[in-house]
Amino acid sequence: MNTVPEDYLLSGGGADVRALPKISLHDHLDGGLRPQTIIELADEIGFELPTTDATELGTWFEQQSNSGSLVEYLKTFDITTAVMQTREALIRVARDFVEDLGADGVIYGEIRWAPEQHLARGLTLDEVVEAVQEGLDAGVDSVRSTGADIRVGQLVSAMRHANRGLEIAELAVRHRGNGVVGFDIAGAEDGFPAGNLRDAFDYLAKNYMPTTVHAGEAAGIESIKGALFDGRALRLGHGVRIAEDIASEREDDENTYVTLGPVAQWVKDRQIALELSPSSNVQTAAFAQWGDELVDHPFDLLYQLGFRVTVNTDNRLMSGTSLSRELVLLSDAFGYDLSDFEVFQLNAAAAAFLPIEDREDLADQISAGFGRV
Repeated sequence: MNTVPEDYLLSGGGADVRALPKISLHDHLDGGLRPQTIIELADEIGFELPTTDATELGTWFEQQSNSGSLVEYLKTFDITTAVMQTREALIRVARDFVEDLGADGVIYGEIRWAPEQHLARGLTLDEVVEAVQEGLDAGVDSVRSTGADIRVGQLVSAMRHANRGLEIAELAVRHRGNGVVGFDIAGAEDGFPAGNLRDAFDYLAKNYMPTTVHAGEAAGIESIKGALFDGRALRLGHGVRIAEDIASEREDDENTYVTLGPVAQWVKDRQIALELSPSSNVQTAAFAQWGDELVDHPFDLLYQLGFRVTVNTDNRLMSGTSLSRELVLLSDAFGYDLSDFEVFQLNAAAAAFLPIEDREDLADQISAGFGRV
């Protein structure tokens, strides 16, 4: 009798997707807390929650996140960041985070978060980065003690609506030898272009720090242009609206001709990875112009056209998801099988902010793991 939950079973083949080696590139620390951890941390500081039942709290986060608006979606983070303001809390959340990745079969994860949002109780920027790294290291040790293997890196994010971009860029570079592998900008995208933080991106480029930029989620092609040419982005956070620069014309019942605009062509030709997050993209209506269900997502179009698509969770708590679940959902929507899943993971390996030798090693681990299924 199969005891694997349906959320993790590949349709038809019956494979447990959690057993597959996976890479997570777009996963927010403050969007991946365990509900029970939130309850316990909130109790310690006297912070009032909608409910103190872990199951109900998880459901509340999902329901609040299904707003169809990125701005409304982001309001749920007022709770998670509120309980992440002490060294001990950051260590615990980071450790939990890595353990949960390991339980889902992730072998490499880049964890993004905004240090500037965790200073309310007196910690400095350097202290919060050090605390998170301590927790990540503890999580890695915990996963490895089970016989599994995982490695992780921090993506330090600056909030795009704030005025601390250069300061956070300097922080990222300062800690590149202590777990930081790259830089990101996050927060409300529409109205806050990457060009507002040009000084930060100039500094990062001069210091050879790779960047990924949230773009093409709440805003369109102009946002993506800013990420590419102001932010020097090597990856696009979400990037789903790159499809706005793709025109298709059906000539007859059998043939559809597709034309890529200049931005889409640039992204495809240079294999700039798209950090697509299916469930999150549904929740924030990132592809509303094409529909409101996962089957309407441009993911398959981008995949078939040869873009470097990757699969991500964005915020596991808000979407009630995991990387394995996202893969199963895509399989249900588009008929993908294990060979497609392997491509997605190899794409992620190639786009990881790691030295080429380490990326090649990840690719070997992925191929070996899929070969055993």
